[in-house]
Amino acid sequence: MITPLDIENKKFSKQMMNGYSVEEVDDFLDDITEDYTKNYKEVSELRTKVEELNKRMEHYKNIEETLNNTLIIAQSTAEDVKKVAQQQAEQIINEAKANAQKQVNDLDNQIAAKRREMEDVKKQFDVYRAKMEALIMSQAELIKEINRKEDNE
Repeated sequence: MITPLDIENKKFSKQMMNGYSVEEVDDFLDDITEDYTKNYKEVSELRTKVEELNKRMEHYKNIEETLNNTLIIAQSTAEDVKKVAQQQAEQIINEAKANAQKQVNDLDNQIAAKRREMEDVKKQFDVYRAKMEALIMSQAELIKEINRKEDNE
C-alpha cells in the first residue's frame, strides 16, 4: 500500500521536452487510484460497521436501561409487598390479641357469675340446713315431749 510519505517522496524523471515521463506519472496515478479506492472502500465499510456497532450499542444501552428500570420497579414492588404483608401481619396479630383479650374477659365474667351463683347456692344451702336443723330440733323436742308424756302417764 502506498503511504503518504511515498507520495511525497515520489520523484519523476524529467524528459527533455515535455517534463515528466507521462508513463511514470500515469503508472503512479494508477497505483494511487488503486490504493485510494481500496482505502475508500475500507473506510466506507468501517464507517458502516461503526454505525452498525453504534446502533447495536445503543440498542443494548436501551435494553440495559429497561432492565435497570425493571429491576428498580421490581425492588420497589417487593418493598411495597413486604410493607403490606407486615401491616397485614400486625393487623392480624392485633386482632388476635383483641380477640384473646375479649375471650379472657368473657371467661372472667363467666367465672365471676359462676362464683356468685355458687355463693347463692351456698347461702341457700345454709338457709336450708338451718331450717332442717331447726326442724330436726323441733322434731327432737316434740319426740322428747311425747316421751315425757308417756313416761308421766
